[in-house]
Amino acid sequence: MFCSFTEKPLILRLYGHGRAVNRRDAEWDEYAPLFPESVGNRNIILMDVESVQTSCGFAAPFYEYAGERPLLTEWAKNRGADGLAKYWAEKNQVSIDGLPTRLLTD
Repeated sequence: MFCSFTEKPLILRLYGHGRAVNRRDAEWDEYAPLFPESVGNRNIILMDVESVQTSCGFAAPFYEYAGERPLLTEWAKNRGADGLAKYWAEKNQVSIDGLPTRLLTD
């Protein structure tokens, strides 16, 4: 779901099937250059869109973008590559709904 919080009120919903591309996957090198590099990058989500729906968004509040938080970048840089791999191995092996994340490091 995408929501406009400025200008014209609009909500856009995308329906379909998605999948995660992990750093270990061969496709990573194809898609990663399309996004800004960040030390915390770990998955790219690809989605085959089957249908799209919009709605008015009249009740969506106004929000003002104030900028990016530097916390993730600082935290990840302080841990380093090995520290991130260890953290992912300890904390991020299953999603909140119990599905495997495939963040195991090689």
